[in-house]
Amino acid sequence: MKTALIKALVTSVFMAGSAIAAPTEKPISVVLVHGAFVDASGWQDVSKDLTTKGYEVLIVQNPTISLQGDADATKRAIATAKYPVVLVGHSYGGSVISVAGNDPKVLSLVYLAAFVPDTGESVAKIAEKPVPGEASAPLLPPENGFLIVDPVKFPEAFAADVPVELSRFMAAAQIPWGLDAVGGVVDVPAWRDKPSFYMVATEDHMVPPTAQRLMAKRAGATTVEVKSSHAVMLSHPKEVAEFIEKASETEN
Repeated sequence: MKTALIKALVTSVFMAGSAIAAPTEKPISVVLVHGAFVDASGWQDVSKDLTTKGYEVLIVQNPTISLQGDADATKRAIATAKYPVVLVGHSYGGSVISVAGNDPKVLSLVYLAAFVPDTGESVAKIAEKPVPGEASAPLLPPENGFLIVDPVKFPEAFAADVPVELSRFMAAAQIPWGLDAVGGVVDVPAWRDKPSFYMVATEDHMVPPTAQRLMAKRAGATTVEVKSSHAVMLSHPKEVAEFIEKASETEN
């Protein structure tokens, strides 16, 4: 009898502790959309932070072959979300969310060191305008319809503030970026009708910070700046997660 009583007490204490530790579920879904040359694994720390805080997090694995294909992949994720969606795009992912974000389930848009095309624009068109004094992405000439970043220059250009072993692996593991994605034109950008948020990476050598600021201003986005390389979700996951939380508090 005494043994059974002790077991019951231990079980009740354990269950009570688990209940206290469990995060309160928030009625918001966050959909994370990666950019070119990388895959969705870069969102791991951001996803963990948001999940711990009670958000439903869905992560899109883009083929990055065509803009429409990536927008369709993102729309499928939005369709499975349980709650209104905060749609987050990094780099080229900004072009993707500008298309997919027209879905009525999308509450707000978050751009991280991202392209924000207007009607009739593509990433290629935006990138045609270099910013004097600021670096541009060190891309190699297209091969068989795809682009990659010069692997030698990738660590410094893309991820200068992440561990060098990781940045070198990222360089070697690049996913080629299809020219149909680079040149994919946005018809009606979602930021025209949805609240937008933009995080400028001030040490970015892929998308010039000045261009980031101009795109954010054009979109009327709530803007913050962080001293980061292009890989802001890897080097500053806590700040990124907090910024996404801020966007989740917006009423559409």
